[in-house]
Amino acid sequence: MATVRSQAGRTVYVPFLDLGPTFAPIRASLLADIDELIASGSFVNGPQVESFERAFAEVCGRGAAIGMASGLDALRIALLACGLEEGDEVVVPAMTFAASFEAVIQAGGRPVVADVLDDDVGMDPAAAAAAMNDRTRFLMPVHLYGQMSDVAALREVAARHGAEILEDACQAHGAVRDGIAAGTAGIAAAFSFYPTKNLGAMGDAGAVVMDDEAALAKARALREHGHTSRYHSEYVGYTARLDTIQALVLLRKLPLLEGWNEQRRQLAAWYDEALTGVGDLKLPAAVDGSTHVWHVYAVRSSVRDALGEFLASRGIGTNRHYPEAPHLMPAFAGLGLGEGAFPVAEAVARETISLPFFPGMTEQQQQAVVDATREFFAGG
Repeated sequence: MATVRSQAGRTVYVPFLDLGPTFAPIRASLLADIDELIASGSFVNGPQVESFERAFAEVCGRGAAIGMASGLDALRIALLACGLEEGDEVVVPAMTFAASFEAVIQAGGRPVVADVLDDDVGMDPAAAAAAMNDRTRFLMPVHLYGQMSDVAALREVAARHGAEILEDACQAHGAVRDGIAAGTAGIAAAFSFYPTKNLGAMGDAGAVVMDDEAALAKARALREHGHTSRYHSEYVGYTARLDTIQALVLLRKLPLLEGWNEQRRQLAAWYDEALTGVGDLKLPAAVDGSTHVWHVYAVRSSVRDALGEFLASRGIGTNRHYPEAPHLMPAFAGLGLGEGAFPVAEAVARETISLPFFPGMTEQQQQAVVDATREFFAGG
């Protein structure tokens, strides 16, 4: 693990991410929960799964939540449960994690790509409108880095074209924009509980939230071999259940989520104050009307790679979210989209670097990041 020296001379670790502080307050109770689980043997579809689903649906403000094995499973199954048919088009943003594209293709749809806005890095409503036609079934905004896309504007775009909003909220647990909470902007939403997320499990996990009873029933069936009753498959389904052990972790963590999100806002505010005007850094912004939950603190610089190398030499971890826009990846070459097709997303991919950022990060660690960043731009 990377290290720097504090003023007192002792070693201080500055990783990009440290999950330890989020497990420390629940460790003892979680170990007891796991011991009880071992005794019960309810490793699949244990009662804790349903308990977490009820609790998470309440937090999200939706009728129900359905636990899934991953965020990708949640996206794919949400699309299928809400009626995506072979050849339907889904508008997706040009800057996102590959799973947003994968889910559409795996569900039998076609991703139609729209560029993003420069400020919130969310789907550009005007670009989304231009990408729509009579084959468009869904708009799938991605709430990147913990800030919701402009869902109020996207709702209007979708309504004009007879389409639905289906959110990729995998990075936005607890976010709000213009009074609309993440997970409530459209017909359904998918969340990821990958360990690095604001609400993270101890492995892959996810959830779909929605209200429609027919779609809920189909999603529940699809996550378990298409079964509508024991050993009777109504659909070609998947093994996409939320494991009981992950539900245990999420139940313990869920009450702490808002406190951790508030810590993230405080860390972001301190970075904002300390890094404003440093070099050519473009700092992330919480747009008006947005309650950002700061999944990552992603800055932009024309010398991103050199900055990352310098910080590494000073013992500071960084990450890149994401270094390549999906439309330029070999996996999605079949979409026929080349370099220059989405200039804002491609610039974001070239320039973005994420600084160390996590609940429990110390003032000393954050100061070390700021000092090293300033040193780099001062010619260090």
